[in-house]
Amino acid sequence: MAKRCYYEVLQVTRTIEFEEIKKSYRKLAVKHHPDKNPGDSTAEERFREIAEAYDILSDSEKRAAYDRYGHAAFQGGMGGGGGGGMHDPFDLFREMFGASGGGGGVFDHFFGGGGGAQEGRGSDLRYDLRITLEEAFSGCEKEIELRKLDACGDCSGSGAAKGAKVSTCSLCRGRGQVVASRGFFQVAQPCPQCHGAGQTIDKPCKSCRGDGRAEKTSRIKLTIPAGIDEGSRLRSSGGGEAGSRGGGTGDLYVVIHLKEHSIFSRDGSDLHCRMPIPFVTAALGGEIEVPTLAGTVTMKVPAGTQGGSDFRVKGHGMPRLQSHAKGDLHVKLEVEVPTKLDDAQRKSLEAFAELCGDHNTPLHRSFTERLKGLFS
Repeated sequence: MAKRCYYEVLQVTRTIEFEEIKKSYRKLAVKHHPDKNPGDSTAEERFREIAEAYDILSDSEKRAAYDRYGHAAFQGGMGGGGGGGMHDPFDLFREMFGASGGGGGVFDHFFGGGGGAQEGRGSDLRYDLRITLEEAFSGCEKEIELRKLDACGDCSGSGAAKGAKVSTCSLCRGRGQVVASRGFFQVAQPCPQCHGAGQTIDKPCKSCRGDGRAEKTSRIKLTIPAGIDEGSRLRSSGGGEAGSRGGGTGDLYVVIHLKEHSIFSRDGSDLHCRMPIPFVTAALGGEIEVPTLAGTVTMKVPAGTQGGSDFRVKGHGMPRLQSHAKGDLHVKLEVEVPTKLDDAQRKSLEAFAELCGDHNTPLHRSFTERLKGLFS
């Protein structure tokens, strides 16, 4: 079955601001949440559809991609490095309403959450990576280095010293969670006694003091896709911090920043540059060599070109993500007037000026006509 328009799903218009999208999502998510509609598979499916729509429209980059390409923008995992994937709809709901999720609670009835180890999941991390425009154009491989909590080497992440006795937590009875009520919702929270592990240890590991983690330097390799833009986010699954006592590992989110380029500026998939040309070429016309990120190309300049004229070189901009197409290169020409003239050059220009007459140019004639209207 074809997907419905995300704006239609959230009952909003395409020009709506984020806060209104958020309000509409809150209203619809509460209305169709499975807890309020037990046994209603239609409501559950509607809830997931609403969450999927909100996941896209609440993110400026995803929303822009959706507005341009529709649902096709997210087919095949668009977004690079797993960063463009959908979130779990119940995670979105927890985030919106301030609930702390986890296995064993009411949410797990619908998506099969795990036990105590998942509650000890490590934190997600953010890493800001600066790359050159050339690297963004061609795509590249990067290796980043960061300090983070990884599994303790002495206890292999268990938190227990050799020969230690591991017992089921008496408070949560091994679930790693306690359940708190919030209105008509029941929300699972990490057990305060075992901190979500579901177990207690009589002899903790001395190296990590029973946490199962130690700070280490890690190196992670990333694939940067061609065409990536400023602010794009890549996800390295499992690249975050290790979880306490064998809990799940968090993810690493790498935010891309582009270094300023000495020649080109970027606008989406288009590139812009300013290029000086001799005034003789501007007057007589000719061909010039224009730089691109893949080399130089020849561009024709028509006779009588004025300073500030814009020319477009098709297909020589940035690659578009997950496409063979490229944007365009926009070249603004700056007519260069010589600053030093020898006697022969000066005499030649004076002779040229006499042949042209006083201000015999179309721009000056147009300006003079407009002045007449101003003072008449």
